[in-house]
Amino acid sequence: MGMIDVSDKKVVGRTAEAQGHLKLKEATIEAIKASEIKKGDPFKTAEAAALTGIKTTFMQIPHCHPIPITGAEVSFEIKDTDVICKCKVGADYKTGVEMEALVGVTTALLTVWDMVKYLEKDEAGQYPFTVINEVRVIKKQKEEV
Repeated sequence: MGMIDVSDKKVVGRTAEAQGHLKLKEATIEAIKASEIKKGDPFKTAEAAALTGIKTTFMQIPHCHPIPITGAEVSFEIKDTDVICKCKVGADYKTGVEMEALVGVTTALLTVWDMVKYLEKDEAGQYPFTVINEVRVIKKQKEEV
């Protein structure tokens, strides 16, 4: 089976917003807040990674169509020991952008994890506290163009 044929669908304005959490050690959160991460600002790097992930979703997920993205926003918030990432994606197209928003969130959170992993490892080199969770689509809309 190939990709779904969307040629008969109407072009519609579409947006999707996804969110996810990365749980870190309290000391890691403090290092992020104090700009003490060895690899640099994890949020700036993760934003760039998320935008790349959003634009290349169709290359990562076989049944996704290449979509002409009209806009994307990536934001981060620290709440207790969680880094919360939100990605909002827009396009005028024949199919939705929720996969793009989800890929943006997960790519961003994985990038933050990569940048702070040296602080997250225990004595055995494992990550007993670090977890990505609550990844989901929080809003999806479509409007006539």
